[in-house]
Amino acid sequence: MATLSLRNIKKVYDNKVTAVDNFNLEIADKEFIVFVGPSGCGKSTTLRMVAGLEDISDGDLFIDGKRVNDVAPKDRDIAMVFQNYALYPHMTVYENMAFALKLRKTPKAEIDKKVRDAAEILGITEYLSRKPKALSGGQRQRVAIGRAIVREPKVMLMDEPLSNLDAKLRNEMRAEIIKLRHRINTTFIYVTHDQTEAMTLGDRIVIMKDGFIQQIGTPQELFNHPANLFVAGFIGTPQMNMFDAELLKKDGRYSVVIDGVEFPFSEEKQAEFEAAGVEPQAVKFGMRPEHISLCSDESIPHLKATVDVSEMMGSSIHLHVTAEGRDVVLVLQTVDLPADHKLGFAYGEEILITFDTNLMHLFGAESGTNLI
Repeated sequence: MATLSLRNIKKVYDNKVTAVDNFNLEIADKEFIVFVGPSGCGKSTTLRMVAGLEDISDGDLFIDGKRVNDVAPKDRDIAMVFQNYALYPHMTVYENMAFALKLRKTPKAEIDKKVRDAAEILGITEYLSRKPKALSGGQRQRVAIGRAIVREPKVMLMDEPLSNLDAKLRNEMRAEIIKLRHRINTTFIYVTHDQTEAMTLGDRIVIMKDGFIQQIGTPQELFNHPANLFVAGFIGTPQMNMFDAELLKKDGRYSVVIDGVEFPFSEEKQAEFEAAGVEPQAVKFGMRPEHISLCSDESIPHLKATVDVSEMMGSSIHLHVTAEGRDVVLVLQTVDLPADHKLGFAYGEEILITFDTNLMHLFGAESGTNLI
């Protein structure tokens, strides 16, 4: 199918606003890449440059080794699925899906086979004779995807295709897209602001902010080793907890001090700090809610906290507490809790919390970058 290479891509609008800057990415054949970030970060602009709907101000875009900066969108062998479906209301589902093939003067028998095959894959065969207004949002999005895949494009571009759907439909369609990518041999680039979509769909994720790439990696790499404070806060639900802290090094041993309490590191972490040549400094100490636990032994380093909100989520409890004047969130598995807490915690209850420092993240207080 297709490889893509984006080299030093830049987009500057007429009002001198830079939307995308120094964007570099190599995409392998049949890879599923997700661009994710907050509104205005440049992800959709980058996608539109790949599609040819936006001019590239600087840099080079290659598809299968061919530079396509000046190639018209229709000649790039790319299909795009938009957020708003963009179906022709006066045409049936069949006609909508067949339209691009008719423009290519594809033989009728071939059009019929491709449309019916795509409809079968997407589960919309029974709707082929209906008009879009007679379909639900999820069904319309399936038609939009079907219209794209009948063309058998080299690259499939999807710009927030699920954002108009309710939560249940989004989950269903996300599963359908995962199945779809295994059934059609094409390269996917998918844009979303939803980190759950990014984590579940992408082989690799490109996290963007203010037009710049912040980090590229697999979902697990981004979750386990965020490159900076922005990525750490963006990936993971609930968000990572952040503490102002001090990294110490005494007698060759590293530890971190939070609110006057010293937490030592394991031998593994000691070696990582040593290998990276990390100096003692002010830091941001990050802990994911799943990696903070209750402490029943006061001899273990801990912080005192007061319960504000206890949210029962079924298999887990999301516990919002105040620790030394800051808000902290814990995710506790109900199966691991003592009997008197399996249904939650009382407002104002005092608890002790501690951290598994093997699972911590340390960021430079000034630079915001991960120290190891």
